[in-house]
Amino acid sequence: MGTGRTVDRDPSRVNAKQPSGFLASADEPGLDLNHLESAEEDPIGERVSQNLQRLRAKRHLSLDALARQCGVSRAMLAQIESGRSVPSIKVLCKIAKGLKVSVAAFLEHRAFEGVAVLSASQSKRLVSGNGAFVSRALFPFDVARQSEFYELRLSPLGEDVSEGHGPGVQENLVVSQGVLEISVNDGRYLLSTGDSILFYADQPHRYRNPADSEAVAYLVVTYPERLD
Repeated sequence: MGTGRTVDRDPSRVNAKQPSGFLASADEPGLDLNHLESAEEDPIGERVSQNLQRLRAKRHLSLDALARQCGVSRAMLAQIESGRSVPSIKVLCKIAKGLKVSVAAFLEHRAFEGVAVLSASQSKRLVSGNGAFVSRALFPFDVARQSEFYELRLSPLGEDVSEGHGPGVQENLVVSQGVLEISVNDGRYLLSTGDSILFYADQPHRYRNPADSEAVAYLVVTYPERLD
């Protein structure tokens, strides 16, 4: 589907502003954040603490192993994770380099309050040039996600063509109204109401409505597992 999304994420997404030079040398001077005394007083410090714990756990690294990998002492890593210390940019760059992620990965806000209501008027929409294809995001455009959920509407005889997304991206679609013809490379699949399809979307594909009435479908786009 031409949702305007690729695995490296379209710039139209509303993400937190990311600093440049994420993997800058650890010797590069940076802004010292140590004047922020504790994570309780500083939401950035708390965010760094939570993300460091998450990134380390995802790689099954002990504090000792991470210390050897990034050149930051075990004691300092423990203080950062517990929120007792906020690292300077210099230290954060060393940790990021050791984990092979960007500094932005430590600043990302992934907290979820448990319920997010998105009104129809607030939904982000992508409309084709001729208006025949409309894609509506059914999730908040706040941070990068591993999966995305869309409502698709295709006018009679309308179509949407994609050259393919990033490696490993999958699309899983179910038709809720009308019929859709899905083309993946040279294969064509006609889906009626209630039918579904799952395919790798890193190859050319097309959605086409062959009928004289509107088609509606719901789509889940899944990206490969992120390392950050």
